[in-house]
Amino acid sequence: MKLNFKAIISILGLLLMLNGGFMLLCLPVSLYFRDGEWRSLLMASLLTFGVGAAGYFLTKSKTNGGLSKRDGYLVVSLGWLCMSAFGTLPYILSGEIPNFTDAFFETLSGYTTTGASILNDIEAMGEGILMWRSLTQWIGGMGIIVLTVAILPLLGIGGMQLFVAEAPGVTPDKLKPRITDTAKRLWLIYLGLTVLEAILLKLGGMSLFDAVNHSLTTMATGGFSTRQASIAYFTSPFIQYVIIVFMFLAGTNFTLTYFALHGQWKKVFNNEEFKYYFGFTLAFGLLIAAVVYMVSDHTVEVAFRNALFQIVSIVTTTGFVTADYTSWAPLLTVVFFMFMFIGASAGSTAGGVKVVRHVILLKNSILELRRQIHPNAVLPVRLNSMAISSDITFNIMAFMIIYFMVFAMGATLLSALGYDFNTSIGAVATCLGNIGPGIGKVGPMDNFASISAAGKWILSFLMLLGRLELFTVLILFTPYFWTKH
Repeated sequence: MKLNFKAIISILGLLLMLNGGFMLLCLPVSLYFRDGEWRSLLMASLLTFGVGAAGYFLTKSKTNGGLSKRDGYLVVSLGWLCMSAFGTLPYILSGEIPNFTDAFFETLSGYTTTGASILNDIEAMGEGILMWRSLTQWIGGMGIIVLTVAILPLLGIGGMQLFVAEAPGVTPDKLKPRITDTAKRLWLIYLGLTVLEAILLKLGGMSLFDAVNHSLTTMATGGFSTRQASIAYFTSPFIQYVIIVFMFLAGTNFTLTYFALHGQWKKVFNNEEFKYYFGFTLAFGLLIAAVVYMVSDHTVEVAFRNALFQIVSIVTTTGFVTADYTSWAPLLTVVFFMFMFIGASAGSTAGGVKVVRHVILLKNSILELRRQIHPNAVLPVRLNSMAISSDITFNIMAFMIIYFMVFAMGATLLSALGYDFNTSIGAVATCLGNIGPGIGKVGPMDNFASISAAGKWILSFLMLLGRLELFTVLILFTPYFWTKH
């Protein structure tokens, strides 16, 4: 089956139209604060919307046939690249980030919810541009493709292929039979939690502007802040605990959140991935708090809050910081580096490997020991009391092997560019895992401004790989993807 390029262009056009519409949302902010950026935002919006409309309407009546799985993979990958390319316009036209490489890195970091930034003076930027910066993460949080599957029926194209390509790992449970209904419900939950967090942060003492921006980037597990010091700028324990709770919720499978909102708590607490996710976070939060208390002059509460905040931020791949975890103790630097390979729940806005993959691999490894003793025994891996097919297990094993191969290759390339060992492994781990802060010269108190242009392009590719869970992007580089079937 040939690729349906007309349908692909039509969908990309629709995505750019949506992107241009989101840019318009920043205009009132710019006008209210009189930051002088409204013309740049308006021009960027019109250009993005215009190109998108041309692509959409010129191919709309020509999208014959359905959307194949191959089409879905191409749309998702190209969609992220197109959104990011046009998402640079507000930065470039306003002059806030005039260099295209830097603007693309910042924009892709937003859409992939990585949170790695090149900005050295965030407070000096206009409010309209900062709102756009936060919106890129909110849009990318649940995936612009998942948003669009609710609109795709207008094209006469089913959205299932896009949803699968968006989350090619362990597929989350459908809330309703139709994929469009699922997308709508997920976005309603996403929007509702964003609004609730903004209200709580405002009540905690944040300005409305800061509250809205931080709620957008928290629910996206993105980590962009309106302050150079990130959440460390806000010393209120209430604000920090609110963000901890919502980071944790954003890293939880949204299907479980849906069940919880409908009073089906048994499904939540019986879910194995959630139990591991919750137990791991709490246990290591207490353990690290004890170490922080011993190596610092913090009170018990401050040590607990700082430790819990940092671990939830890293595990959920949000990337907010309230303290420099690399300054606590060498042991904790290693521990936090290892956390970068955990990831939160499947079906959440978090990046990374995901807890469920680790759980299935661990169970399979334990069963493999039993199989050595009982080679004829049938010992399937079980998750939530259900047997997992060997295909899923092999898929996860392949994912993990490729993930660490990509990590090793990325770290080697950065080292070849002249960066030290800690910076190389830290930058690659945090960008591939869509986390934000790393270790070395890209640690929690630093950023990516010092990385060369070549390094930024390498890390940008890794951010895209991590956000789309490797296979969606890498499959495009295989000859059999382009072979006619």
